[in-house]
Amino acid sequence: MNCSLLASLRCVRAKACLAAAALYFAYSGSVSAATLAQTATGDAYGVPTTSHETATSGPASAVYPYLGVDTGGKVFLGATLPFGMVRLGPDVENFDGEPASGGYASSGLVKGFSHLHLSGGSGKYGNILVAPVTGPLNPGDIKSARADEEASAGYYRVRLTRYDTLAELTATRRVGLHRYTFPQSDDAHITVDVAHLLDHGNGAESQQFVGGKVDVLSDHEVAGVGRYRGGWNEGGEYRVYFYLVSDTPAKDAHTWSGASITSARHASIEGDSQLGASLDYTTGAGQVIQLKVGISFVSEEQARRNVTAEAPGWQFDTVRDAATATWDKALSPIRIDGATVSQRRQFYTALYHALLLPSDRTGENPLWKSKEPYYDDYYAIWDTFRSQGPLLTLIAPDRQRDAIRSLIDIYRHEGYMPDARSGNTSGRTQGGSNADVVVADAYVKGMTGIDYRAAFAAMKKDAEVPPADARMEGRGGLIDYNSKGYVTDADERSGSRTVEYAYDDFAIAELACGLGDTAAARRYAARAGNWANLWDTSLSTGGVTGFIRPRNPDGSWAPPDLTIRGTWPNFEYEGDIWTYSLYAPQDVRGLIRISGGKEAFVHRLDTLFNRKHFDMSNEPGFLLPMLYLWAGRPDKSVDRIVDQLEKQFSASRAGLPGNDDSGAMSSWLVFQMLGFYPNAGQDVYLIGTPSFPEAEIDMPSGKVFRIVTKNFDRERLNRYVQSATLNGKPLDNAWFRHAQIADGGTLELTMGPVPTDWGTRVPPPSMSDPQSPLCAAAATQGTSASSTSSAAR
Repeated sequence: MNCSLLASLRCVRAKACLAAAALYFAYSGSVSAATLAQTATGDAYGVPTTSHETATSGPASAVYPYLGVDTGGKVFLGATLPFGMVRLGPDVENFDGEPASGGYASSGLVKGFSHLHLSGGSGKYGNILVAPVTGPLNPGDIKSARADEEASAGYYRVRLTRYDTLAELTATRRVGLHRYTFPQSDDAHITVDVAHLLDHGNGAESQQFVGGKVDVLSDHEVAGVGRYRGGWNEGGEYRVYFYLVSDTPAKDAHTWSGASITSARHASIEGDSQLGASLDYTTGAGQVIQLKVGISFVSEEQARRNVTAEAPGWQFDTVRDAATATWDKALSPIRIDGATVSQRRQFYTALYHALLLPSDRTGENPLWKSKEPYYDDYYAIWDTFRSQGPLLTLIAPDRQRDAIRSLIDIYRHEGYMPDARSGNTSGRTQGGSNADVVVADAYVKGMTGIDYRAAFAAMKKDAEVPPADARMEGRGGLIDYNSKGYVTDADERSGSRTVEYAYDDFAIAELACGLGDTAAARRYAARAGNWANLWDTSLSTGGVTGFIRPRNPDGSWAPPDLTIRGTWPNFEYEGDIWTYSLYAPQDVRGLIRISGGKEAFVHRLDTLFNRKHFDMSNEPGFLLPMLYLWAGRPDKSVDRIVDQLEKQFSASRAGLPGNDDSGAMSSWLVFQMLGFYPNAGQDVYLIGTPSFPEAEIDMPSGKVFRIVTKNFDRERLNRYVQSATLNGKPLDNAWFRHAQIADGGTLELTMGPVPTDWGTRVPPPSMSDPQSPLCAAAATQGTSASSTSSAAR
């Protein structure tokens, strides 16, 4: 084997490179041609990627943007950059005329290509829809069937068969680039629909178009603005300005407001009706027309400046190559060796999805002037704080730092850090004030460049000041929570809110300890034990005793809530009492005690998983597989993780078990494939079972952290850790601290087919440990389950 081939395999070490080469050729020769063809070119749907992954390709070539578009994943499909403001992609409706709520669907008709999308959810955007059309123009009916669809990181293409026109898309941060290859036509058009929206309607979570204007500036320029409101977050009005410029002069142009198309160069409308414009052409066969569409939330002039600054020429392929290079760089902090083609695709696509949101809108804040970064589309922190935030802290610390600074700046100008935000409006708040955990996670992991005293003020306001509208900001039920130690049944989501607030208070106590505020550390550490105040130790269901239960305002028990998956008005939000009764990441030791001891706790967890109370499709249960570690059963954690990896995730269009929620689901997968998982808001990582023989992570310090797995086997038979070393020293714990890897190092795991006593003796930290993980001032309070649960009896 020559050196160039060794280099092309991107191996971590020469020894590992030889092993990986052997595995590569063995794998290539051990599968059928059909399987290889499917793996190389797409999934069961037969949809190819634009560039086949090769040994010399960067990590962006492994990204399969279609992964997760079906079965509820709702991931974005189209052209964008990491944290880009513009996410340019197709908007699809099914053959019965129902639009895809997130924009894309595998089947159906393409309505055009809009410039703003979320990823992993729905209920917002779909603004400034551009479409190429041939034949008589009817703005209400331009949708087309499609063929030859391809997508890769930073690029999308499709043939619109109704018009025999090839559409190609790429993007910069704030500009969408379109390249259309037309057939011969005396009646060709490029249309821009200003009124188009996803989830357009009059429902509580629908969006409405409330007016706008469009101007044909010349034979190759169109500009305008649309005004929109609503969506999942029930947000106020947001405005999207655009500037569209073509490289080809049009022979004519038209505008429309309402149903009538006119030759007027200006159109405007108030209210929810059609609004748009067209540039009209006579095209020859194979004629290419390019567009640049600048987007701004500030002004048309800013939209034009965005085009000039970010895409000054007409080199579509150059911009596309730059997008690919940007994605290669963003994905490069993690390198994996020994992965199958399918695993590599899963891993780097998950990493790609985790880097899509929030949206970097620095310089595009229409609400106030500030020198701080501005990010939007925290959609929602309730989803992302558990795993996506800790992942960004590791591999994109500058982005995470700027996003946190933006959260603090939103607090300065609007009064609260958001729990969710989109369209420049905070809301809706699903659970606790989870930005508190995001700040604490950064603090305990040593992230600098953040005004932690301002963050501390924001966190204390979350904990002390009831908001005017609790679905949009702050903590609902706060007066009862602070006076009684729990949210009562008089408020919605009282169960999930209580346990989440308790963890948020733990996060505040962490920062109080670090800043030397002993009184605040004491106060919030005490409240961090409030999770136990809803425990009814006599409530039995499913063979298990002891669950959280609603309490009336007078402190008496309300009837148990056995809803399988609650929503806004229920006791628990997007989970059940099996999940939320075990939500105390700050004190799993206390959970074990109140559950009756380790054996009872393991039985409870087994029952939860075996009777399918665990919901991999939703975030509240993300930590549950790891809870066995506190009971001395890391083998059980491993079994549950492997079960989820094998049954719930794949490299196909149906490869995610549920909504990706801004990369929340994908970041869970990234961590679990690497073999460890964060306890968000704490400096602790929990060891599971790696999916690769070797991986490297470039740490924020500039050093490299390696995970080396001895006796690795692809069938996951050797799934249990037999022994471990960290930085050359024996590691008997199934967990480690961020500080132990911050300056790089090596975690070496020796694997085997049967469990041993490794990792069984010292559990991860808990508040009720003999030595509290908090500072001495906070630890002086009785905050364990044994001291707080008496009030719940």
